[in-house]
Amino acid sequence: MERHPISREGYDKLLEEVRQLEQVEMPRVAEAIAKARSEGDLSENAEYHGQRETQGLLQAKINQLKTRLASCYIADKADMPKGVVAYGSTVTVRDLDLDDEESYEFVGPGEEDYDGPVMKILTSSPIAKALMGKKVGDQVEVALPRGTIKLQITRIVEHGG
Repeated sequence: MERHPISREGYDKLLEEVRQLEQVEMPRVAEAIAKARSEGDLSENAEYHGQRETQGLLQAKINQLKTRLASCYIADKADMPKGVVAYGSTVTVRDLDLDDEESYEFVGPGEEDYDGPVMKILTSSPIAKALMGKKVGDQVEVALPRGTIKLQITRIVEHGG
């Protein structure tokens, strides 16, 4: 299994989400199921079937989050290599076909944010994978669903801490 870097804050955020689902949401749904079950005939009890479906979806979400956590390791951005694209870097690239620039910060699971002046994208994304370990001036081609893009790194900012 490929392991991905994540900050302590991102890891704790995912862990808290699992705790909330397991200790608050699941007991609430189990209580609603018990209440619906007590109302008699289960074959025609829409509330019972709806709550069972909700329970299954919650469990799937918990399993998904636990899998994400298991595939992560807590990384200190200060320990990342300098002068090359790495976890925690903010990278500015020029699209060589469109001649425009975009900036990305490479983050771990649960920390991604696609709004704002700098998109926070996962280190496991195609763009991040193509840029990892590269230096200012390097060019890469990235295969995306919309087609292949050619990028040149114009700036790398490391984040310590």
